[in-house]
Amino acid sequence: MPELPEVETTRTGIAAHIVGREVAGVVVRTPRLRLPISEELITELPGKIVNAVERRAKYLLLRTVAGTVILHLGMSGSLRLLTEPIPPGTHDHLDILFRDGPTLRFNDPRRFGLALWVRGNPFEHPSLCNLGPEPLEAEFDGDYLYHRSQGRIVAVKAFLMDQHIVVGVGNIYASESLFLAGIHPAHPAGTISRARYVRLAKAVREVLTAAIAQGGTTLRDFHGSDGHPGYFQFALHVYGRDGAPCSRCSRPIRSERLGQRNTFYCAHCQR
Repeated sequence: MPELPEVETTRTGIAAHIVGREVAGVVVRTPRLRLPISEELITELPGKIVNAVERRAKYLLLRTVAGTVILHLGMSGSLRLLTEPIPPGTHDHLDILFRDGPTLRFNDPRRFGLALWVRGNPFEHPSLCNLGPEPLEAEFDGDYLYHRSQGRIVAVKAFLMDQHIVVGVGNIYASESLFLAGIHPAHPAGTISRARYVRLAKAVREVLTAAIAQGGTTLRDFHGSDGHPGYFQFALHVYGRDGAPCSRCSRPIRSERLGQRNTFYCAHCQR
């Protein structure tokens, strides 16, 4: 699944090409993704100018004066900027055409993504209104994590991936952050000290910042908005490295199922 760095990489990649441009038309080939694509998106978006491309958690927001397009890439979705007509593929579900500009094409093989048209404040939409803070903003720190963890018996990795606690930290970056902080992913969230949460919050920011700088993590389906893959996978310490030597102690990285997700960690370095 594309995580926060992949979505942020996509945001910066497309914003430079569509902000300030007028939408000439919308082509919907598959009207139902995770939720149906509304008729209002097709009828109301054309003629509007995209004033900004923002990100909230793993959602992209294309802002206009009349409303906002909310896009979510789902499990395997991606966006492409096309400067020449290219016949759509099987999983190319949506095109947003820009006057005298590119076409923004939404591809989603598993159809778990979203394309919504929202009038008014998009942050009041049910998809966005109950989300936790952004991990790269000042509100997110060790004290915040410690306060929210009190009384929680859930594993700290699941706690960190809870979008009501903090947004955008998926499986890959949770594993990497916990390794950097030296915290075992199965440790109960409510038993971790304030000092260790300070280290964890710092690790989350470091890992996400580095991933954004390197263009995100290449998964099976994800590529950057320019068609090139991200490169952060070369810097991963634990994720996907089951049996490989730990970069700190050289003991083998372990893998187990935790909360129905593959979890990678070093049993020696993470306590």
